[in-house]
Amino acid sequence: MSAARDVLTPATLAMLQAIADCGSFAGAARASNMVPSALTYRVRVIEEALDVLLFDRSARQARLTEAGKELLREGARLLADIDAVANRVKRVATGWEAQLTIAVDSVIDRLPLMELCEAFFAMHPPTRLRLRTETLSGTLAALTSGQADLAIGVVLDSKLPAGLEHRPLGSVPFVFAVAPQHRLAAAAEPLSDAVIGQHRAVALADSVERGGGLTVAVLPGQDVFTVADMRAKIDAQVRGLGVGFLPAAYAGPYIANGSLVRKELERPAHALQFCTAWTKAPARSSQGRALAWWLARIDNAVTRAALLGESGHRLLP
Repeated sequence: MSAARDVLTPATLAMLQAIADCGSFAGAARASNMVPSALTYRVRVIEEALDVLLFDRSARQARLTEAGKELLREGARLLADIDAVANRVKRVATGWEAQLTIAVDSVIDRLPLMELCEAFFAMHPPTRLRLRTETLSGTLAALTSGQADLAIGVVLDSKLPAGLEHRPLGSVPFVFAVAPQHRLAAAAEPLSDAVIGQHRAVALADSVERGGGLTVAVLPGQDVFTVADMRAKIDAQVRGLGVGFLPAAYAGPYIANGSLVRKELERPAHALQFCTAWTKAPARSSQGRALAWWLARIDNAVTRAALLGESGHRLLP
């Protein structure tokens, strides 16, 4: 007996639909230029493979059973999927990647990022998009390990590994902020490291899977509350669970409404340089159209500022 996957082909699904449309085996045979006995035989082969009856033969018309109706419903979906795959293959052949994975650092503002995704999907590209949220050195590690094709928000603290290309994204100034109910809120300024070190710091967890990763602005011996992303870090500091540096653009609204208090420090102002990085295309290979689209958009100064929380695109208090 034939297996179900051997008999459920696009041709047989179309034949079953023709029988349902014509209402009889004879009518479907005429429409398909087939001998009625051959068509009837093919239907029996399908029914035996599935171990179900697809048509009610007790009446003069060939009426679908519930199982037959379900098969045609699912068959229509499968045929649509096959057409979609064929169209994707044709479009991928024109230079679009099958999938583009983007590693996004937690410092990047999600609102303008989603606006970019919206604009990308509006073109109806065949490329599937996948976003990975990373933090600190984990953003670069996702790229160098081959888990991402593009990294937005790589901390540019040293020379990048060979085989990568990059463009500056921008500089992010940080401010030291505490909750108004925190003991440091009333402390005399400028604050020294000795004073700050007596209080718990809220730090972002580096998402790199192996190695120590980066630790930013945490003092030796200081108690640390580690959180997963920038939203959680802001929330923790607003609640007074710890103190620490926050991007000035993100902290601004909270400072303005009194949820956070900015404190001046003895140490110099803190800032990080970020970049966008991607894997260099192999020799004689052209850059994929999806990657080229993203690089062209990020090359815009307004877009870069928005991704770093400026130009009105900020996390809401």
